[in-house]
Amino acid sequence: MATLLKILQAMLMLFAIVMGLKQGWAMVAAKPDMLRMFGRLGVAGTGITALGVITLASAVLIPFPRTFLYGNFLMAAGILFIMALELQHKDLRGFAIEVPFFLLSLMIIYLGHPLTAK
Repeated sequence: MATLLKILQAMLMLFAIVMGLKQGWAMVAAKPDMLRMFGRLGVAGTGITALGVITLASAVLIPFPRTFLYGNFLMAAGILFIMALELQHKDLRGFAIEVPFFLLSLMIIYLGHPLTAK
């Protein structure tokens, strides 16, 4: 059972890292979809780039046990920021899309790093 939990932790962590790198790079590279989404929320080019750098940094911090918690907190904070912007603009659909990713970050924090002993 413990091995199965470690595998689940590793898979969730890997998914979060891949999504963080993918979305962070899309923000830094100013992909049209990102510019459109954040433009609708009132975030300018520099803000999108800053959020992308923070997202990339959090994805890079997650794999290492010593920075695991910091990376996940950064990831959750970035997602929470986007959720707040969605609510401010009364976009419940956009908010609902972000909820699973926020809960994923919280679940990963709760489960802990798969390579550390408990």
